[in-house]
Amino acid sequence: MAIFSSDTSPGAVQNVGAGGAKGAEPPSIWRLPARSRALEQALNSGEPVLALAPMQDVTDLPFWRLLSEYGGPDIYWTEYSRVHSTSNIDRAVLKAIQENPTGRPAIAQLIGNDAEALAKAASELQGHPVVAVDLNLGCPAPVVYRKCAGGGLLREPERIDRILGAMRQAVTDVAFTVKTRIGFDDTEVFETLLEIVARHRVDLLTVHGRTVREMYRSEVRYGFIRRAVEALGCPVLANGNVYSPGRAEQVLAETGARGLMIGRGCIRNPWIFGQIRDHRAGRGFRRPTGREVLDYVRRLYEATQPTAGFRERLQVEKMKKYMNFVGDGISPDFLHRIRRATTRDEFFTACNDHLDHERPMDLVPVPNVALETSAETVEETCG
Repeated sequence: MAIFSSDTSPGAVQNVGAGGAKGAEPPSIWRLPARSRALEQALNSGEPVLALAPMQDVTDLPFWRLLSEYGGPDIYWTEYSRVHSTSNIDRAVLKAIQENPTGRPAIAQLIGNDAEALAKAASELQGHPVVAVDLNLGCPAPVVYRKCAGGGLLREPERIDRILGAMRQAVTDVAFTVKTRIGFDDTEVFETLLEIVARHRVDLLTVHGRTVREMYRSEVRYGFIRRAVEALGCPVLANGNVYSPGRAEQVLAETGARGLMIGRGCIRNPWIFGQIRDHRAGRGFRRPTGREVLDYVRRLYEATQPTAGFRERLQVEKMKKYMNFVGDGISPDFLHRIRRATTRDEFFTACNDHLDHERPMDLVPVPNVALETSAETVEETCG
């Protein structure tokens, strides 16, 4: 049975027509507040919406800028801004949305468990250049969920109900969106969660098809994403393990989702959004050569260095957050050497040894390497 809201008040998504994503029958025309026009146009374009996933301390403004030069997504999510009773919007998040150099719309994400504070922060964000405010219900980092924030809230659906009610009331000038997982340690809450999302007229839902406890280690259960598509009257984005154009097509077909949210896949392969577009248009997509990947790593090193005087070792350590994802598409030896590098020379010697060639690269996860990186990076990168 589908769960639809008949509300047509300002701030509620309105749906017109029939059709939509393959394998489902959602409405095909989505109506959003005037200031969310760019998001509305993306949802109504006829092509899957491609979104950058929020990843803490990774998908920041410098990464946005660099990613946009490789084609980039249709929509950029910010890192999350932590919210509590005395907090202010994170300065890095504000800088990203105010200086957004991508030419594409931005969505600001909030995380917390205080309904009143979240509503206040969401209302404040409407005064900035965003097309939506997003609530994080999926972060699987223990340091987050132990404080009953992010994915930790999935243990308390009544609290989610209160939070969504307060935020829906506060967010009227732009769209209100939610990013979630399918449960905390099991999936029993998922149907209840869909009912809560429908009741509060969420304008777009992104579903990562794993539980919080599964982190990134298990297979993504795309059937739950399809269930959300079939049940809700709002568009749904599929998230989790999209790493190639072929995989993108498979996930769209399995879920019927209106689009895809990609995180790790685009850090490893910044060409992926353009590759997906080319593949869907029937054009052959090109794979980057090793030297092109090496050039990307060099540009990433320079782009993410805060100042010219930033300590070299700190920058090498910062780059390891990115290279955990790049490396799982190369080889175990590469990642082993990168993790032990302490100087710029050591770092780029490892990169040169593995990437200074003209062979095309798929940049898809190498199974043993990907498994090794999944648990090690979760606390630093969830969004």
